[in-house]
Amino acid sequence: MIVAVSGKGGVGKTAFTTLLVKALSKKNKNILVVDADPDSNLPDTLGVEVEKTVGDIREELKKIVESKKELPGGMSKLEFLKSKIYEILVETDNYDLLVMGRPEGSGCYCSVNNWLRQIIDELSKYYDYVIIDTEAGLEHLSRRTTQNVDLMIVVTDPSKRGLKTAERIKKLANELEVKFKDIYVVANKVKPEYEKLVEEYAKELNLKLIGKLPYNKEIAEYDLKGIPLWNLPEDNEAYKRVKEIVDKYL
Repeated sequence: MIVAVSGKGGVGKTAFTTLLVKALSKKNKNILVVDADPDSNLPDTLGVEVEKTVGDIREELKKIVESKKELPGGMSKLEFLKSKIYEILVETDNYDLLVMGRPEGSGCYCSVNNWLRQIIDELSKYYDYVIIDTEAGLEHLSRRTTQNVDLMIVVTDPSKRGLKTAERIKKLANELEVKFKDIYVVANKVKPEYEKLVEEYAKELNLKLIGKLPYNKEIAEYDLKGIPLWNLPEDNEAYKRVKEIVDKYL
């Protein structure tokens, strides 16, 4: 199953992705995590050191091609990219992590990006779950970087404006004919007194609201102190709510 996590900036998308991976890891399945957000905050929240990103490899290949040097061992460009992807894949006991890194620089990257999508699609076949933390906003949809996704989970803040953003993401996906088996919405940082209101807004906009995560002081403290959210205890209320989502929908 391939799951893309989307949402506008500042709603806690990466925090949700981290807790999602943590909950999924309890299933003892093979998990590939792809950090497709150029800000690359996911390694920090997971507590993982990353030395190289896919963006670094893309630049490395571009420089070799521009200098007209031969690739090592007479490899094709596709073979070179594939070997490098496997080199930078971070393996942990609970999941493997691939960080996309910085976006393209100047010049055309179309063929390289197509090869990368092909390699990642191939890599995904070896995992039970692929979790993609997408970049904030709608650009990843317009560029079709979230093709071949089973589920899209849109994380939003507890506001009508935030839920309308989730509605726009759903509409844009339909307009671009980006096919998902389903699109779900998770509201984050919801105070108890507003839960009912959030449910009503979601129903009004015809959104499938599958979870309401509470504002969590422990998460705020971890973020402030730079402690990986992966280390949150399992009795943390936000984590328990994410685990309920995993058990019911994934």
